Amino acid sequence: MVIKDIESKLIITKFAMHGYNVHPSAIELLKEFKNELDEIIPKICSALNGSFIISREDILPILNEFKRKRRKEQFKKQFFVEKPKEVKNLKDEICIIKDITGTSTCEGNVDDFIAYFNSRFEKLSKILRQRLNGISISNIKKIRTEKVDVIGMVKDVRETQNGNVLVEIEDNTDSIRFIATGKLRDLALELMGDEVIGVSGVLRNNNIIADKIIFPDVPLNGEKKRTNFSIVFISDTHFGSKEFLEKEWDLFIKWLNFEVGNEKMREIAESVKYVVLAGDVVDGVGIYPNQEKDLKILDVYGQYEEAAMQIDKIPKRIKVIVSPGNHDAVRQAEPQPALLKEFSNLFSNNVVNVGNPSFLNLDGIKLLIYHGRSLDDVVTKIPRLSYAKPQEAMVELLKRRHLAPMYGGRSPIAPEKEDYLVIEEIPDIFHCGHIHTYGTSFYRGVFLVNSSTWQAQTEFQKKVNLNPMPCNVAVYTPSGEVVRLKFYGG
Repeated sequence: MVIKDIESKLIITKFAMHGYNVHPSAIELLKEFKNELDEIIPKICSALNGSFIISREDILPILNEFKRKRRKEQFKKQFFVEKPKEVKNLKDEICIIKDITGTSTCEGNVDDFIAYFNSRFEKLSKILRQRLNGISISNIKKIRTEKVDVIGMVKDVRETQNGNVLVEIEDNTDSIRFIATGKLRDLALELMGDEVIGVSGVLRNNNIIADKIIFPDVPLNGEKKRTNFSIVFISDTHFGSKEFLEKEWDLFIKWLNFEVGNEKMREIAESVKYVVLAGDVVDGVGIYPNQEKDLKILDVYGQYEEAAMQIDKIPKRIKVIVSPGNHDAVRQAEPQPALLKEFSNLFSNNVVNVGNPSFLNLDGIKLLIYHGRSLDDVVTKIPRLSYAKPQEAMVELLKRRHLAPMYGGRSPIAPEKEDYLVIEEIPDIFHCGHIHTYGTSFYRGVFLVNSSTWQAQTEFQKKVNLNPMPCNVAVYTPSGEVVRLKFYGG
């Protein structure tokens, strides 16, 4: 009975996120599809015509479609022998250091949330203790000295009547407030709920008058990392969209095959060993209202077949690393596992599928891949940032040493017992997408790249004023320099 109740609550919650109620008879039918709910539910909601309570009759056509898809897959497995993937050699060169794939234990219960936030606090506190000797909040009132250092998780941020900022932080012992004045005021207003910070200041009437707000941040990471190969960064291909820029993609493929470009571009192409795709491989189904109007391929399996065909054009001498995003057919909550085998098996042997985020070692280069959904939260929270310069928002993630510092924002987070989104080890390269605009920079020795998109502006993007900068490719060359290639002529 407990398991049934949890399944029902999960289905009810998922529909509520789309603004709908669901009838018990429909819930019973949907339980059979518990592993496909993230794909089925958006499709049901997008097909509704004015219904507020979703009935059994509303969902039957779509469930029948998924049953036909299952039969098709069973037929393929029965009558077609799949070629074994030769991934051994790839794994010798591509070492996956951290990735949620195959290790998720999240059930979404209260204990999971407690373990998750404890993990977040402990990991970030450990980093902060390298910069200050914070004491527990419960001990602050017991000490006689006025000068205090404390580490806490941000609970609340608000402006006071006299123009200062009052911030409440907590640890696993108690909570306390600190007051940010002067130059610290603007910095305090940029704090995000549930991020972990250090505070140094003077204790006055059980409040701390802050002298410093300390972020976990990354240390100076030395010089640019040199290699004997180049890495190409792409993202947001959105295969299956009507707006997929196939001519530009084919030009990119021709460059990799030495068919276009001057002598310098050919030299760069010859040095390419890896292509890294940071999510939104396909456009997906039911991701936003009326998405079907923007789709060239209406079913997600067909979209991945198209993706495999297009990525197969990349020369086999190049290893392709594919990570999912919020448009892909994996769970929406981060961290996301790699694509399911029914999709990943469509790709060629030179393709390695990893989760989102994923921390890799590519022949000595430490690479952090994150699709970048939380960049929406960062840009919204901090007014000085903009989508036009995504690399500046990426800097904020590095400062906070967390890929999604704001819990409960636009980025859904799965309460795993360990927080996989903490940036524990410093990468040489940090790669994001999601924003659909291009930007690169170096921050404390870390190369930051947001690698644009291969999709022209959709009708939905016009409505939300999203102006993409498509087909811009960043190449990290053996010297540690970055070359920007533009394949878009529109």
